[in-house]
Amino acid sequence: MNFNNIDFDTYFKNYPDANGYYGKYGGAYVSPELKKAMEDINEAYFTICKSSKFISELRRIRKEFQGRPTPVSYLERLSGSLGNVQLYVKREDLNHTGAHKLNHCMGEALLAKFMGKKKVIAETGAGQHGVALATAAAYFGLECDIYMGSVDIKKQAPNVARMKILGANVVEVKHGLATLKEAVDAAFEAYINEYEDCIYCIGSVLGPHPFPMMVRDFQSVIGIEAREQFLQMTGELPDAVVACVGGGSNAMGIFSGFLNDPVDIYGVEPLGRGEKLGDHAASLKYGTEGIMHGFNSIMLKDENGEPAPVYSVASGLDYPSSGPEHAFLHDLGRVKYDVVNDEETIDAFFKLSRMEGIIPAIESSHAVAYAMKLAKQMGKGSILINLSGRGDKDMDYIIENYGIR
Repeated sequence: MNFNNIDFDTYFKNYPDANGYYGKYGGAYVSPELKKAMEDINEAYFTICKSSKFISELRRIRKEFQGRPTPVSYLERLSGSLGNVQLYVKREDLNHTGAHKLNHCMGEALLAKFMGKKKVIAETGAGQHGVALATAAAYFGLECDIYMGSVDIKKQAPNVARMKILGANVVEVKHGLATLKEAVDAAFEAYINEYEDCIYCIGSVLGPHPFPMMVRDFQSVIGIEAREQFLQMTGELPDAVVACVGGGSNAMGIFSGFLNDPVDIYGVEPLGRGEKLGDHAASLKYGTEGIMHGFNSIMLKDENGEPAPVYSVASGLDYPSSGPEHAFLHDLGRVKYDVVNDEETIDAFFKLSRMEGIIPAIESSHAVAYAMKLAKQMGKGSILINLSGRGDKDMDYIIENYGIR
């Protein structure tokens, strides 16, 4: 399949290029000290990713520890309520720790062990990346520092408790809006002082090269599994694939399995309370090109050209930019990026819970909400949704703010 002269048969060999660019997006905009650290990580990754020992160990971990492959489930009752379009979900909520994040955290921690590092550090918003990295650190016997904004610590108390039980040091970030961006800022600042003994395990397909590539590669297991499973279940490919997009790791994971297929692909961003700057976190829909946290992508900016304040009901989506590969696929037109608001998201949260017995993460509920709208537009066909995480972490927040519907 070709989009703007891009041959997706060879896409993963060509993107990113040697300098970490997807077209004009990506790169590594870091200090000289961190540039050397990024180069060391890149070299180590390309050494082990071709190693049969590393690949075999990662496959064993996925099967015996993570519980992969996760299944694809048919949503019969929800589909019937919407018309003739059949909805399916890839069940990353059933991956160990309850979300897709462990897919790359186990890979990053294995890389840290290979490099002789003693500690892993990271940021987290919804807490799922923090829990996953704390789990990986416990598994491999590594120290673990997790930076998290005060607002998210309050919203995601169950995940904070899980991180602490797993042995992680949760560092509260109080400055600015005290959400995901500030957590990333603080984690990068700490990494500058500790990079010789630790590795910063970025929680999405963003940051300086090689992290967008590495996280995509580790998450591609979602798309590889889902494509094979869907073909086995139905004898054909889905008409559409849908996933939520903040930084975009779960989305790149499932999208990577279908980029070269005649399948419509949709990335769903949070419109939050509305289109006013500060009321949403839909960077790909409303942003412009800009550099932050060591990479060039599409970002939301304030009047001074700095990262704008953002909001989402989902802690894992309130980030003012998106992964550089998403920006590239956006410009190519291969993936359509659209939005749903908080109200649509919460409605989908309750509908999936009540009609299918699956309580989704609020992040994943954005994808479910969009698929429900898309089903009504399509009239016939099938949609595969990446259910990126379970909603245990969100239940107290939902009940407190929205009640039981």
